[in-house]
Amino acid sequence: MNAVTNIWNHLDWTVPLRLILGILPSLICITLHELSHGYVAWRLGDPTAKNAGRLTLNPIRHIDPMGLLMMLVFHFGWAKPVPVNMAYFRRPRRDMALTALAGPAANLLIAIVFLFLYGLLYIPLSGAAHMGWLLETVELTAYISLALMVFNILPISPLDGSKVLYSFLPEESYYKLMRYERYGMLALFALVATGVLGSPLSAATNWVYDKLFVIAQQGFDLYKVLAKL
Repeated sequence: MNAVTNIWNHLDWTVPLRLILGILPSLICITLHELSHGYVAWRLGDPTAKNAGRLTLNPIRHIDPMGLLMMLVFHFGWAKPVPVNMAYFRRPRRDMALTALAGPAANLLIAIVFLFLYGLLYIPLSGAAHMGWLLETVELTAYISLALMVFNILPISPLDGSKVLYSFLPEESYYKLMRYERYGMLALFALVATGVLGSPLSAATNWVYDKLFVIAQQGFDLYKVLAKL
């Protein structure tokens, strides 16, 4: 029994704890990303996502198990794509591009909000016993949201960036590429899992994160002003 206790006490729980800690931020980022796609498509005339029950904050409706696992492990992943029927759009290619951009735009907004909250809550939470996990979760939400944004703006099918890029192509080429976009996910999975995309994406995410961290400083400064009142 002493041997088992000794092994248990010396186990490294860092990795599983970080995976558990990353679940909530990942669900927030995925849910609002996909909800934004569906909402913009609906406002542009396509009710497909709404009829499929995808205009919801229920994360279960948006989760792709493999994509969620990739996000937890690599911070780069995907959700279940929101169904879009371009036949409803008045200007199909433009409206598809706007629908695609809605997801990364939502992630940028999430990152801005959570960076501000991180700065605002830094002093009270870092000084409170057993509340460090909450502060880390707030910061991780901002980072994962930026990672999801950076990943999705890649001009590789079927990511959002490809739909924006394709909108500038001749009509015949556009619809031909859209027919084959499903096969791009297999290539993306291989590139992320093997680490080929991992380092460049991490570098890009860290660069954007560093540039936006001034927002956390603004939240920190606001807390100091409020604390003096």
